[in-house]
Amino acid sequence: MSEPAISFEPPRGMRDFYPDDMVWRNHVFEAWRAAATQAGFAPYDACVVESLELLERKSGEEVSEQIYAFEDKSGRKLALRPEMTPTLARMIAARQGQLQFPIKWFTIAQCFRYERMTRGRKREHYQWNLDVVGEASVSAEAEILAAAAAALRRMGLPDSAYQIRINNRALLAELLATLGIPGHQHAAVFLALDKRGKLSDDEIGQSLLAAGLSHETVAKAFDLLAIRSLDQAGAIVGANSAALADLRELMRLADLYGITDRLVFDIGVIRGLAYYTGIVFEAFDTAGQFRAIFGGGRYDSLLTTIGGAPTPAVGLGFGDVVVVEVLKACCGETAAAVRSGVAVGYMFQEQREAATRLAIRLRAEGNRVDLSLAPQKPKAFFSRAGSGTAAHAVFIGPDDLIRGHAKLKNLETRDESEIALAPAIPV
Repeated sequence: MSEPAISFEPPRGMRDFYPDDMVWRNHVFEAWRAAATQAGFAPYDACVVESLELLERKSGEEVSEQIYAFEDKSGRKLALRPEMTPTLARMIAARQGQLQFPIKWFTIAQCFRYERMTRGRKREHYQWNLDVVGEASVSAEAEILAAAAAALRRMGLPDSAYQIRINNRALLAELLATLGIPGHQHAAVFLALDKRGKLSDDEIGQSLLAAGLSHETVAKAFDLLAIRSLDQAGAIVGANSAALADLRELMRLADLYGITDRLVFDIGVIRGLAYYTGIVFEAFDTAGQFRAIFGGGRYDSLLTTIGGAPTPAVGLGFGDVVVVEVLKACCGETAAAVRSGVAVGYMFQEQREAATRLAIRLRAEGNRVDLSLAPQKPKAFFSRAGSGTAAHAVFIGPDDLIRGHAKLKNLETRDESEIALAPAIPV
């Protein structure tokens, strides 16, 4: 009996990155790194395998059900990280007495979640994390949102193509308190209301009833989601609301950063993860065609709950899957393919040395050079060079060797100029 054929596809929900895919990935990663570095964030990294206990305790109910968990050969319960924030909290708690706060860190981490796949959702993705730890003021939120906006601009996404929706879970808690819902039930209400759009209102209502709310209180909780402005929220919680003041201050800071036009108050932004304590935010394309581009918020209690000292913190998670889809839709399928460097080829074996010496010289000058490894006919060489990513091409034939010069062709404009060849090595 013959063995079953091996599938050439990656495991379900995982991805391979061919060179065409890497063009987009590098485009996004470079924008992330540049925006983070420009804003003064320091890079860090961590192991992709994490303690299952840490993740189950800190990632919230939904993520706990999606963890890729396993035991190692010593019986330790481990998992592939589904997100980076618990790992960051662990790292900071481990050296909390040695670090100077506030800290501003960033990473690009590969994360894994076993979840139902839909458009824009895979079972693995790369995620840009920006975190400010040790700053209690909303200056931290403003700095992170400005860096995210800078990254999107570097990627080529127009400012008008997305919105950043902001809310404050502390404000939601104040609103729930006006309904007489005790604090110990708030987390269950947040989790249920965050599923709106994923589950029907009837299903969410049943979840709230199961959490101990009355039918009347459930109806009022849904009414809160009809609030459309900070003034409407203020009319309910009062002018002295600290949570409301934080949102207004964030709007003022956003004006300084020049991103106010993209910030929108949205009472429906809740963020399902259990560790968020204050301002939360999510960015969506303006047309509403895709999932959230990024999201995050304040998590002031996370370090305390894993044994660290009380430390305020704000973080952002920005995945690569959705933003590439948004960029392709807004800017075109080839928007990331920026031509650069030189393709060098030759007609016969006798020109190989001259082509190789030219490639070595151009590389030493800092150019990216794709050197042909075998003789080619001119048509085949320029066809390959034109379909690649090089901006210029040099093809060396017998006459070029005699002249000591070849033609440097711009592959977009077709303009040509002369380029000197290195003298042949005496035999």
